[in-house]
Amino acid sequence: MISQLKQRLVGYAPRTLDNGGPQASVLIALTDNPAGPEVILTRRCDHLSTHSGEIAFPGGKRDDTDPDLLFTALREAQEEVGLDPDRVEIIGSLGDLLSKHMLQVRPYVGVIPSDIELIPNLDELDRIHRVPLSFFLDDHRHHTDKIRFRGMTHYVPAYEYEGDIIWGLTAYMLVELLNVGFDARIPMKIRPEHSLR
Repeated sequence: MISQLKQRLVGYAPRTLDNGGPQASVLIALTDNPAGPEVILTRRCDHLSTHSGEIAFPGGKRDDTDPDLLFTALREAQEEVGLDPDRVEIIGSLGDLLSKHMLQVRPYVGVIPSDIELIPNLDELDRIHRVPLSFFLDDHRHHTDKIRFRGMTHYVPAYEYEGDIIWGLTAYMLVELLNVGFDARIPMKIRPEHSLR
């Protein structure tokens, strides 16, 4: 599965944004588990001022000292889950998205060893999920969200895993990963930040 994903991402030209606004990036980390890759997801602490209690990929806002967005994603993953950047094999990126807080977010896809120990930074996270990629490919959706964004309605799958709901921008990124890498054919509109350009 990982080798297929690598091949697909090599030939993929993701949509990019450059609106001059604040930037962020996330790491979609997949384990190289021989029994099947797992997707690393985190749950943000309830006390945080933004995105509290939400499921997300490790990531965050670009610092002025970050040389690029890939550095941001790897730095944030190290800070949030203790992931050594040297243990990540970056295999590509997905399309940029605009968050509800108007952050321009770039997802990077990387492969990590399945036996790597990940430890949540308890100032930011209260748990780490290792979700089998097959869970998403089998489309075990909990429901489909109807999300209004910039005058358009989007229907985005939402998944429940171990009591947590995976939805919104995180689910949107997952769908792009599944469609590009594995021909999942989950219907998804082009987001307005791309279609209005």
